[in-house]
Amino acid sequence: MNRIAAAFARRRPALIPFVTAGDPDPGQTVSIMHALVKGGADIIELGVPFSDPMADGPVIQQSSERALKRGTSLHRVLEAVEEFRRSDAATPVVLMGYANPIEHMGLAAFVAAAKKAGVDGVLIVDYPPEESADWLAALDGSGIDPIFLLSPTSSDARIDLVARIAKGYIYYVSLKGVTGAAHIDTRDVEAMIGRIRRHTKTPVGVGFGIRDGATAHRVGQVADAVVIGSRIVQAIADDPAHAPQRAETILREFREAL
Repeated sequence: MNRIAAAFARRRPALIPFVTAGDPDPGQTVSIMHALVKGGADIIELGVPFSDPMADGPVIQQSSERALKRGTSLHRVLEAVEEFRRSDAATPVVLMGYANPIEHMGLAAFVAAAKKAGVDGVLIVDYPPEESADWLAALDGSGIDPIFLLSPTSSDARIDLVARIAKGYIYYVSLKGVTGAAHIDTRDVEAMIGRIRRHTKTPVGVGFGIRDGATAHRVGQVADAVVIGSRIVQAIADDPAHAPQRAETILREFREAL
């Protein structure tokens, strides 16, 4: 059983925080990751900063801008994961980002470096499943799970395809829009998760629009995992000098709610 599978074997809704690597500065990334574990993280999604993020709202866009200005690159993100692994061999780490940095490094080189660093899964927003054959081939045998997105507008054909190729978990984008865009309707989430589960037994995590503990609790009653991003990233931006403590405090609220 790999680390992601072990996280979902705990028979409780998994709590998955997202933070952008290198924000507020690269020197704090590993400390923030450890703080998230203390706050109750089951899996950490670590964002690879990118200059043109199509799925991110203003809060996470700005965090990427800050990280890039401070010299955060894909290589430095992998170095942070490797450093984290020296003292935490249990918490799964999923990289979330966009295709350009990986394509620039090269698929084979990236997969080798990610495996060496201790990455457990990768979600590339702009790798559509219909065009992911090369990506899946590169990951094959690496032990790194390919994670894909589904959304409220996903067709049954798209759901079936993602169900067949995704590993680790499926990330369900709970609303039509960017991260942090709006509050979600948990009835719609429940209906869509029901559709997805007719195609697969792979765990389903829900993100985008989960701003408070009450919403997280409701989502956690129907989903396998709850993803919290913009609330944590905003808290870090509001108090960068105490970023690890702020991240832990915010996440602990969601852990208690779940």
